Amino acid sequence: MEQKKYNEIVKKHTPKEDSLKNGFWAFISGGIMGMIGQFLITFYVRILDVTTTEATSFMIITLIFLGCLFTCLGFFDNIVNFCKAGLFVPITGFAHAMMSAALEYKKEGMVTGIGASMFKLTGSVIIFGVVSAYIFGMLRYLLFGGNI
Repeated sequence: MEQKKYNEIVKKHTPKEDSLKNGFWAFISGGIMGMIGQFLITFYVRILDVTTTEATSFMIITLIFLGCLFTCLGFFDNIVNFCKAGLFVPITGFAHAMMSAALEYKKEGMVTGIGASMFKLTGSVIIFGVVSAYIFGMLRYLLFGGNI
């Protein structure tokens, strides 16, 4: 089969995505995630009587736990397919990626399966996050002399 004919067949059968609709739902679901995060912070500050800084850490831990739990229960993928970037961009997406890899490779054992494969999807996020934090930290130090 010719490459041109093959490309035409692929183009014909490739599903079309509505970017405007996806952006709208990502905006709405991301906003809801922000509201849930703020509710958790307020809840922890008022109920546990902790500082806002500690409550923020508890909120992040809670969202990571819920992302992992919903992935294990098998319905996080369905929610992400609907919400798109509103759920996989925040910390819940990071937790989902790690838990998905852990579940996929658990049959290969704790070390060679889960331990070796858990960071396959998220390793690049960690590496680029650390490298960019270093670069921006150095730029800030060079531009402002560390006085901010």
